[in-house]
Amino acid sequence: MRYMIRIGQQLGPSVKSMRKSRGLTQKEAAFKAGVLPKTISALENGSTTVTIETLLRLLAIYDYTLELTPKSNDWDIVSQSIW
Repeated sequence: MRYMIRIGQQLGPSVKSMRKSRGLTQKEAAFKAGVLPKTISALENGSTTVTIETLLRLLAIYDYTLELTPKSNDWDIVSQSIW
């Protein structure tokens, strides 16, 4: 499944869905990521102050990657004209 996250509030529910799809509890995910269970809970419940390192560790545990893409095709037009 792909997740399109455009605002911070979409991150928590997406990460929660990823965790559940792997059959992990918050405690198990926290142990694997080397963080406290309350960190997982806070992230899944809307806290957007997680470090990028923690997010990347969680994504790796859930077998996901972070992919950054332009918001629209307008960027392709601009980049082609510059380069």
